[in-house]
Amino acid sequence: MKRSALSLHATRMAALALALVTLAGCDTLNDWFASDRVNYKATSIAPPLNVPSDLQSTPTQQKYVAPPANLALGGAPTRAVTAAGNSTEGVPNAQDPLGMHIERDGDHRWLVVDGRTPEQLWPQLQDFWQDNGFVLKTDAPTTGIMSTDWAENRANIPDDWFRNTIGKVVDFAYSSGTRDSFRTLVSRGPNDATDISITHSKMEEMLTGQDKTSSRWVERPRDPALEALFLAKLMEKFGLTDAQAKQLLTDAVPATAPVTVDMAAGAATLDLQESFDRAWLRVGLALDRTNFAVDNRDREKGIYYVRYADTMQELKKEGLLGKLFYSGNSKKPAQEFLVNVRPKGDALTQVAVVDANGQVDTSSDAQHIVSLLHAQLN
Repeated sequence: MKRSALSLHATRMAALALALVTLAGCDTLNDWFASDRVNYKATSIAPPLNVPSDLQSTPTQQKYVAPPANLALGGAPTRAVTAAGNSTEGVPNAQDPLGMHIERDGDHRWLVVDGRTPEQLWPQLQDFWQDNGFVLKTDAPTTGIMSTDWAENRANIPDDWFRNTIGKVVDFAYSSGTRDSFRTLVSRGPNDATDISITHSKMEEMLTGQDKTSSRWVERPRDPALEALFLAKLMEKFGLTDAQAKQLLTDAVPATAPVTVDMAAGAATLDLQESFDRAWLRVGLALDRTNFAVDNRDREKGIYYVRYADTMQELKKEGLLGKLFYSGNSKKPAQEFLVNVRPKGDALTQVAVVDANGQVDTSSDAQHIVSLLHAQLN
């Protein structure tokens, strides 16, 4: 049964009364909130969003379970020492003296770590998100997809007397009304490098009804600045200083390969003037920036398995899973589409939506996906 805003308020007020009594007997309180841009550590995980009764949870398969961190012989690879004195995960070279660099496509950036494989960096990425206060919802090293559960950024709460007293004792008594989650895509790049991207998603609780006695969670735009901040934090975990990480973000190499539409197949496909490795990564980032949920991906086959959701509609009341598995007002699972990335030459890659037989999908929905991808990749 859903609680109204009034009942939620009453619950919080009862907790506040208890907190005031607790404060009276305390000499000092630890400062639970750092004066930083982000702070997800001092909050409990957001309440789970309800799963519709006719939707079964996907069973965990062994192939999606992360291998033990000590599986490889010899443990984690030895860090390299840069000319600047850093002990870094990346292997320094003439082009990247720090062993890593940032590339960008529009306002989306990703980290390239030289000389390291996704398998070598995966355990550290797990630690990174957990150290920053998140619980991993998806942890699939075989597909290179890692996503966090929803959590609250306590740094968004105003630094007033209420936060510095009551909010320190009762965590849920003072809320920003927003939740964030992050998706990390880890791809094997050329020249023994690993590409790591971070994409942000945001939800905001909005009061509804004429008397504002109920609420619902709605989707908000991603924050590229927050994505860049976490990339900087990740570079620091990998051995760079704060100043070095910010400099690499400033010096990000733009991806400027042109994208053209090809109608030769009887329907629209896209041609990217770049190698498969780079095109595979850029298409994944473009899907992350649009209204697609990537259920799975197979790099060897060049296939992204996606489901489309219309962000112009409000998220269904059943919760965020409505976005992933429902389309429009239908209660049937949304159709799965196959986005195929395949090389046409050394420096030319085709992107198309295909059917189960690998043929170009000529349906209006498939062509709409191609149109959205074209807009994102240009």
